[in-house]
Amino acid sequence: MNPVGNSFSDWDLDSEIADAISNKGWTIPTDIQVEAIPVARAGRDVVGQARTGSGKTAAFGIPIIEACQATGSPQAIVLCPTRELAVQVAEEISWLQGGLGMSVQTVYGGTDIEKQAKLLDKGADIIVGTPGRVIDMAKRGHLKLADIRRFCLDEADRMLDMGFFPDVLWIFDQMPAREQTMLFSATFPQEVLDAAEEFMDDPVFVMSDDLEVEIPEIEQFAVRIGRPNKLWVLGRLIANMSEDDQMLIFTNTKRMVDLLEERLSKFGMRAVGLHGDKAQNRREKILDSFRDGRERIVVATDVAARGLDVDGITHVVNYDLPTETESYVHRIGRTGRMGRKGQAWSLVSKEDMGELDKISNTWNLDIPYVDTPPLPEGMNRDPVRKRDDWSEVTDPFGMVSISLAVGKADSTKRALADWIVDEARIQEIALGEIDMGEAASTVQIHVEKAAYVIDVIKKREFNGRALKPTIVGA
Repeated sequence: MNPVGNSFSDWDLDSEIADAISNKGWTIPTDIQVEAIPVARAGRDVVGQARTGSGKTAAFGIPIIEACQATGSPQAIVLCPTRELAVQVAEEISWLQGGLGMSVQTVYGGTDIEKQAKLLDKGADIIVGTPGRVIDMAKRGHLKLADIRRFCLDEADRMLDMGFFPDVLWIFDQMPAREQTMLFSATFPQEVLDAAEEFMDDPVFVMSDDLEVEIPEIEQFAVRIGRPNKLWVLGRLIANMSEDDQMLIFTNTKRMVDLLEERLSKFGMRAVGLHGDKAQNRREKILDSFRDGRERIVVATDVAARGLDVDGITHVVNYDLPTETESYVHRIGRTGRMGRKGQAWSLVSKEDMGELDKISNTWNLDIPYVDTPPLPEGMNRDPVRKRDDWSEVTDPFGMVSISLAVGKADSTKRALADWIVDEARIQEIALGEIDMGEAASTVQIHVEKAAYVIDVIKKREFNGRALKPTIVGA
């Protein structure tokens, strides 16, 4: 694509926007801005691929500002997956408009809905928000979507996954006057491409030149485990480390960094936390100790780990899966350096499985699910005891499937159900489906009664035989 210009001054921008950019010290646009701004200013639908920090907010923000006026009526909307990103985008659009006087309002959950409603009622020209609260405001009559002409999805790969898609579709359907749609994403998973087909009119695809990401050649594994037992798996991984190994553990929040540091210490495993709230001199001391091998385990957020180059890291653990697929590649690239072997482990709960699939598909990675590693030879006690976790074996209706050692030749469904109800003294509604095979049966029991019923069955015999109950999927 031939861009109209290679500097901001070449584009004949509105003087207020041009002055704002100049005052910010910007002179040369980034790759994604060079590719996206000219076609977006021409009113074309745009699918832009650019990583975080590449200047993509201005790439869609400048054309949106130019297409709007200070009328007090919503003319453009930008949807974001998180309130933090919505605030960031709104702040950048606000200063980019210079003195044009347009009202840029944020609309997101987790804050006073009445206060947001009053601000919207006073008038807004550009809306930046998260889908759920945007829908709330639209249904309450505080946000009129019918006149919106410009629609943008930021981080479209996250906005169009199964969690957000129905909300995005609802909002899209409320905008009959829409003239332009823009999707910006760091990656192009299939759902983004499908949306481009469904939402857009002959879109122009533009791409930043800095998207090449090297995939490190290291061993990658995933362990399917609920959050209550992630610490148990982590304890096993640490127990299997050799004396010279070093581990970097990633979490998504500073709070979780502190909790893990505290809990690992409680169970006799030393780890140090690294995040932005720690003093700079303290962070530097931690990094120095990690580099020279005095510290073996560091727990960090993505932000704190930027620039963390330690050749001796042998294990990377995703205690939390990253919220951006690209972050996964950067995380695992911390190990396997200088020709050394490296391992990356992801602890994946039921809710995380879709995110891991997205990571695998985006980067064409083979991340097999494996069992929790066994304790090393000579160690017969876990550093952290495994806890009961019903959430991972409960279906959407709250039922737990239990396998029993009784088949069709030994009983009927009715007889087995009556026996369980009588012996455990539970209501029949607590029982779900019973599937009887030749030698074993599967019985569904509501999660609130499952532990108790299993305990009863273990102590009783059915027609003279032990049923040996086991949880399916545990």
